[in-house]
Amino acid sequence: MGTSSNSLPKIVTGDAGYVLEDVPHLTDYIPDLTAYPNPLQDNPAYSVVKQYFVNIDDTVAQKIVVQKSSPRGTHFRRAGPRQKVYFEPDEVHACIVTCGGLCPGLNTVIREIVCGLYHMYDAKRVLGIEGGYRGFYSRNTINLTPRFVNDIHKRGGTILGTSRGGHDTTKIVDSIQDRGINQVYIIGGDGTQRGASIIYEEIRRRGLKVAVVGIPKTIDNDIPVIDRSFGFDTAVEEAQRAINAAHVESECFENGIGLVKLMGRYSGFIAMYATLASRDVDCCLIPESPFYLEGAGGLFEYIEKRLKENGHMVIVIAEGAGQELLSETLHSGHQDPSGNKLLKDVGLWISERIKDHFSRQKKMIINLKYIDPTYMIRAIRSNASDNVYCTLLAQSAVHGAMAGYTGFTVGPVNGRHSYIPFNVSQSLTLTRVSYFYIPSTRWISILTIWKNLTHFTY
Repeated sequence: MGTSSNSLPKIVTGDAGYVLEDVPHLTDYIPDLTAYPNPLQDNPAYSVVKQYFVNIDDTVAQKIVVQKSSPRGTHFRRAGPRQKVYFEPDEVHACIVTCGGLCPGLNTVIREIVCGLYHMYDAKRVLGIEGGYRGFYSRNTINLTPRFVNDIHKRGGTILGTSRGGHDTTKIVDSIQDRGINQVYIIGGDGTQRGASIIYEEIRRRGLKVAVVGIPKTIDNDIPVIDRSFGFDTAVEEAQRAINAAHVESECFENGIGLVKLMGRYSGFIAMYATLASRDVDCCLIPESPFYLEGAGGLFEYIEKRLKENGHMVIVIAEGAGQELLSETLHSGHQDPSGNKLLKDVGLWISERIKDHFSRQKKMIINLKYIDPTYMIRAIRSNASDNVYCTLLAQSAVHGAMAGYTGFTVGPVNGRHSYIPFNVSQSLTLTRVSYFYIPSTRWISILTIWKNLTHFTY
């Protein structure tokens, strides 16, 4: 795929340690662009809103919990419509592409980008790129209209199709240039956003008037700079069904154990929130909190203790938890086409270890049921909360592109939607730091509610 970071970050400093991680603008490399009045000022739906346009100096603080001597810290551009735009409605030729794995809410984002361009800015040329990045140069396109996308938010998946990999910068930008596309909306995870950054750099190198906007998609909620990612609320809600099934199974059998594996390659947000919401979980295992199996304070000891006390138990494990415990022979070291490390099924592995331990060493009969709802959760449609969130994400992306911003991703920072430059979002993701502190307030909530967990998970 190559590397990005050809252009220098735009950093603005101010008094008292104020730092603005500014987003690129088309005028940075095409200085003579014409600006136009925003057509929203004549839209009756918006004319009643006082101060609808975002002030050019509005920024959002990345860190809001500070001490009196703290510097003001890093800020991002506040998302929203500007008084001036750099595309006329008839000039806009937008495209939308979805890449990577499925996630609840993809169709809602597609729908709201199309409807936002049509109804807010009267821009009526929107293409859907089929099949991920490779669709730019090897697949047909779909003409997207409000009528075409009207009901797609009621379906799971993505109407455009998706794939991993397939990123060929030259072919993609050639296709964008040949088709006369001038706004590119790219929906995908960290690998997809790295690709979007490279596309932006090549477009900038060629001096094209093309806005490149990323809409971050990860069901795991593991993008550190934004408050949450779309699809996460739906995933936590749907995970309750699997946990409830595991609880029923475990209750109905002697020494019953229900083991549920949930998404969470590098972070345990889904497992943690699902555990907090359920109240039926006895043990939550996440990547941020290492654990061990045998000996005093180990998982096996806790399982035995819990079964003797309660007669059954439910375990929730994130897919990235305990990977260091799997034998080296199980690690392939391979990556998927998006660059993600391929993980072994820790749920299946730990199920077998639990069965083996209690049947051979403890000579104790257990009834373990393993449930993996991963693909069922990914494929469902988004719930009401995520639908609202996806709408705000999409509209913020459209406002940013129309205002001439490019090379950015959009998302809420401390409750305010913001424009975050690709270089910042990628640097935070690539570090793969712990996504919430151990102990965090929510993790402590789990340990407080289930006091017996403390002796092996913390």
